[in-house]
Amino acid sequence: MKRKPTRPTSSAKLLSTTITSLSHDGRGIATLSDGKTIFISGALPGETVTFKITNQHARYNEGEAVEILIASEDRTTPECAHVGVCGGCSMQHVTMPAQIQLKQKSLLEQLKHFGKVEPEAILAPLTGESWGYRRKARLGVNFLKQKGKIIVGFREKSNNDLVQIDACPVLHPSVGRRLPEIRKLIVSLSQYKHIPQVEIAIGDDITALVFRHLTPLPDGDIAKLTEFALSNQMHIYLQPNPPATTYKLWPQDKTDLLSYSLPLYQLEMLFHPLDFTQVNSEINPLMINQALQLLDLQSSDNILDLFCGLGNFTLPIARLAKHVVGIEGSQEMVDRAQHNAQHNHINNTEFHVANLAELPINRPVWMKKRYDKILLDPPRTGAKEIIAAFPKFSAKRIVYVSCNPATLARDAGELVHNQGYKLKQVGVINMFPHTSHVETIAMFEK
Repeated sequence: MKRKPTRPTSSAKLLSTTITSLSHDGRGIATLSDGKTIFISGALPGETVTFKITNQHARYNEGEAVEILIASEDRTTPECAHVGVCGGCSMQHVTMPAQIQLKQKSLLEQLKHFGKVEPEAILAPLTGESWGYRRKARLGVNFLKQKGKIIVGFREKSNNDLVQIDACPVLHPSVGRRLPEIRKLIVSLSQYKHIPQVEIAIGDDITALVFRHLTPLPDGDIAKLTEFALSNQMHIYLQPNPPATTYKLWPQDKTDLLSYSLPLYQLEMLFHPLDFTQVNSEINPLMINQALQLLDLQSSDNILDLFCGLGNFTLPIARLAKHVVGIEGSQEMVDRAQHNAQHNHINNTEFHVANLAELPINRPVWMKKRYDKILLDPPRTGAKEIIAAFPKFSAKRIVYVSCNPATLARDAGELVHNQGYKLKQVGVINMFPHTSHVETIAMFEK
């Protein structure tokens, strides 16, 4: 049976140590006098720190830096007042060049450790603005009955409690600087106790807030939400309990979709605020450009795009290739991708619904075809199951976009050691500055 970690009291003894390396999630690593490894949040390699132990496990401990006695040259002053408490950013104390270097190092280490592979070449990192970049987020809302107040913010880094956030420098300014106003709005509603979250989605020129509510909202609350939308030039959506559907409250026009553009490919991509889209609108087109360059698309190519979503890669590929087949697990997202193809007058694509986490007993038509090249952008769990079918596709080149270096490394091992591909190039995409999340891109070739 798994043992729960023990938690020290608030009077835990302060210790000191020197940090030797950094973990993949941005914590400093040191060795205690008894030989036990400890992971210390807020500490960097080469630093001497005092720290307190926060959790004790059988094989390792966890701690938190209290004072930096000797600082690293890679240390900088965080811009956010909530750093160290909010779980959203764990690397604001690290300079941006060092953040990217650490992420690249973590990627290469995991490829070597989990996949037993090394790339022939390393791509230059894709970088952009590191503040105000986040265009998708979820604000938690919690009514504290004992204190008689409402908390609106993000989860703490060590538990599920909410941190009251007054300003968030990584959120797009249209929301990141208006969090107190959003909290004031929620407090003013008669049903404030029954609003657990607010989804944020931002297109090229529209900011949308989706209010989840567990009980029906009376006319007075609807009027206040509408007035907020008008005065702040935002779109407001309501998300009641299922099976009721999410709907647009304001403005009352004919569409409930937002959009972002990809000018290089003359595309306008439509999406609903609750759809999955890339959070960083500056990095997304750079990532698409790099993926298509690595695919080396030819006008005669037939391409397979796995985990295609609303067509973020599929439609740019369609501008350069003969034909593209997009596969996604959600019918709703497949419908969105088809709509986007029609909206952009693209007719050399087709989309299918399939659960890519398991191989079907009877192969569908798209699995019986051969493809010149494959692009895949799976979730954090990776693409182990569908990769097992790759030999039947006979693709000469694969571009793999990943949000989890560990599963990329696992899948890279399968492609290299069992399917005869070579890992030609790999690189870091700085999609999530100031966090420990690592977005990567890899190209395999036979």
